[in-house]
Amino acid sequence: MGDATRTSPPVHVRGPEGPWQPVRTALAVWGSAVVHTTWGEWFPTSLTDPALRPLLGHDWQRYRHTADPATRHRFAASRLVTKYAAAAALDRLPAELDLAYQLSGRPYLRGLDLDVSLSHSDELIAVGVSRVGRIGVDTEPADRRLDFDLLSGHICAPGELRSLLPLPPRARERELLRLWTLKEAYSKALGQGLRLGFSEFSLNDGGTGLLAPDDTAARPGAWAFSTHRVLGSHLLSVARHDALPQPPARPAPPGRTLAPACAPS
Repeated sequence: MGDATRTSPPVHVRGPEGPWQPVRTALAVWGSAVVHTTWGEWFPTSLTDPALRPLLGHDWQRYRHTADPATRHRFAASRLVTKYAAAAALDRLPAELDLAYQLSGRPYLRGLDLDVSLSHSDELIAVGVSRVGRIGVDTEPADRRLDFDLLSGHICAPGELRSLLPLPPRARERELLRLWTLKEAYSKALGQGLRLGFSEFSLNDGGTGLLAPDDTAARPGAWAFSTHRVLGSHLLSVARHDALPQPPARPAPPGRTLAPACAPS
């Protein structure tokens, strides 16, 4: 069963200066890390840093062609947070990293063995990085109100719905919101986005483990889930996959060197 203790507590980074050491520590202990920040904390960098163009890399043209100033600077801030978090994990310079996108829009680092996930909601930006497998993050305002009757059938598997129905209305809404962010994080980790049917899988009662449609454990231990309240205003949910151990590499024949493996795109 998934275990929330296998995901690291989120780190609040207040700009390019970090702090980044807690991110490196989380990578060393858990194999993954999650950071959160706000647009405003990165606004000066996204607005005035003379190194913005090399920092954005291939995203520079999209930044330049975004007409609305607020949207443009929010786009820049989210990419800067992603690159700085990845750079801290890899002990590299942010401008050295090549951030690319799958057809689904999911970001990845070209040629590097580090998984990344990005989410933003209102003023909050969240980024997850992982060396041990796929990671997904999702955030929503903690006070967001959901229409339980309208949305529960789209979010909940039958067993989840049965467990939520006896709760008082406001508690039921809060649990539905938490469940939604957890499933969004899982879907992002898979690169499925909105294509994944949320009512077709479920999480256990604590929201820390993945269950099959018949409510039995699906691949015990393969996934870890957690939800955190950050900045006193937002829920931040994390879904992290532990990839199966890789077989040891065969020794190279005399006179040859094996090329380093790259992360799949």
